[in-house]
Amino acid sequence: MEKTGIVYECLKCGSPVSSEELELRGGETKCTVCGYRILKKVKPPVVKRLKAR
Repeated sequence: MEKTGIVYECLKCGSPVSSEELELRGGETKCTVCGYRILKKVKPPVVKRLKAR
């Protein structure tokens, strides 16, 4: 089973940045395209459903 990393999105340009790319940059939290320092975590597309009582 392949483990997928966390994906972040740059708030300035909207490009996706993976956690592996951030590790390759020495742990520096910057967008790999524009260099903006504010990233948000992209939520997975899976919706968790709970059965109501």
